[in-house]
Amino acid sequence: MVAREAGRPADARPHLREAVEIAAYANYPIRLIDVIEEAGYWCAANGRYDAAVTLWAARDTQLQAIGLTSTPAEERDREQPLRQAAQALDARQIRAARERGAAMTPAAAIEYTIMMTGDHAQNPAAAPESGRLSVRERELIALVAQGKTDAQIVGKLFISISTVRSHLDRIRDKSGCRRRADLTRLALQEGII
Repeated sequence: MVAREAGRPADARPHLREAVEIAAYANYPIRLIDVIEEAGYWCAANGRYDAAVTLWAARDTQLQAIGLTSTPAEERDREQPLRQAAQALDARQIRAARERGAAMTPAAAIEYTIMMTGDHAQNPAAAPESGRLSVRERELIALVAQGKTDAQIVGKLFISISTVRSHLDRIRDKSGCRRRADLTRLALQEGII
C-alpha cells in the first residue's frame, strides 16, 4: 500500500509476493484479502487490467465468505483503475475476469496472486503441455481448481471414483503436475478457470 500511495507500484511486487505467502502459511484470511486487493492495484498499475479485475473479484468473494463487505473508501479507491480497465477491455473480457475471480477458492486466489506478482520469465521447456489435455481433462482440472474433492467431482460429472482418479493420473502424466495446488496453478495459467 505504501508503494502504491508513493506512486512507485513496481516497488511493491516482491513485498506482495512475500506477504501472500506469509498470509497463506499463517492462515490469516484478512491479511490475505488485503494482499489480494493490493496485488490488483499492482496489476492495474502495470496494465494487467484483466488480472486486476480478477483479483478484485476474488478479494470481494473472499471478503463476503467471512461475512464482510468493502468499505465506501475501498470502493472509491478502485474507481479510477476500474475505469481504466473498462477502457482497455471490452465488456466480455471484464465479465470473464469477474467470473474467474468470483469462482476462485482461497487456494486458487493465493496461486493466482503468486502468479501475477511473480517473476514473469518462465522457462518454456518447463511449461506443462496442457494443449494435449482433452475437454474432459480440462473440465476435471477446473473442478480441482475450484477446490472440489474427488467425491464431489464424481457427483458433478456422474462418473465413478476410479474414472476420476484415472483422469487425474493421466492429467498428472501429461502435465507433470503432481499436487492439487499444481493443477490449480495450471488451470490459472492456461485460462481453464
